[in-house]
Amino acid sequence: MGVRMEALWVFGYGSLIWDPGFPVAEQRIARAWGWRRSFCMRSIHHRGSVAAPGLVLALDAGEGAACDGVVFRVAAGEEAATLQALRERELISSAYVERQIPVTCADGDTLSALAYVIERHHPQYCGGLPLEEQAEIIARATGGRGPNRDYLWSTAAHLEALGIADPDLGWLAARVREISR
Repeated sequence: MGVRMEALWVFGYGSLIWDPGFPVAEQRIARAWGWRRSFCMRSIHHRGSVAAPGLVLALDAGEGAACDGVVFRVAAGEEAATLQALRERELISSAYVERQIPVTCADGDTLSALAYVIERHHPQYCGGLPLEEQAEIIARATGGRGPNRDYLWSTAAHLEALGIADPDLGWLAARVREISR
């Protein structure tokens, strides 16, 4: 009889919400305290290039911050394959760091979940950009996974469908639509 892994939970705050890329057994709305969802990482692969970087979301640490997202339980027996796939996708550069963080589910349960957080000392970190500058970058950048604006619009639409408010993402989505006309 093989050794059974404990349940693997993954916290999604950006594209993992609408494209987890692994078999999901369960999903719940959850909050990560002490973290904010932010377009604070320059994307030189998936949503931009070295010549014209885009922006992607990352969890950025912040006192008093909270990020609402979705926590996914990986289907039993798929944990190792999921970890490998997530590492290939998320750790394409060393800008993200893989961490276990506590998340509080909407029903009050607290779980430990795998999350990809920004390494603030990495050259791709760009926290604090004004929203208008973010919108200009996102409206024009394209990378290996497509236009940066599609990433923003999909994330904003899925957060809204889940009832998760993110005023900055809502503003950015509307502004990028204006710029992209």
